[in-house]
Amino acid sequence: MAADDLIELELMLNRFYRLLGEIMRGGTTRNTFQPWEIEILLDFESCTLEPRRRTEILRQYRHAVKRQMETGPGPPMKFSEFLQARATRRPVTE
Repeated sequence: MAADDLIELELMLNRFYRLLGEIMRGGTTRNTFQPWEIEILLDFESCTLEPRRRTEILRQYRHAVKRQMETGPGPPMKFSEFLQARATRRPVTE
């Protein structure tokens, strides 16, 4: 991978961390977003999270995106994609 590509991936990952931090705090304060950030925000709004597990699941999502960005190109996976992968990995127990 070229040096410019690595720098671009690092910048994208840092933007993702910033966006996720804003989501975890309950809202964004900026008004300029990359197209992939808007997609993640819209996707996140369409997903429901159990309030008591919200922070834990968002941390898992951050870790999954970090692994994704270390091994391949961006943009970061959508939250719904993460939830789907998570659901297929673990059987639901009732």
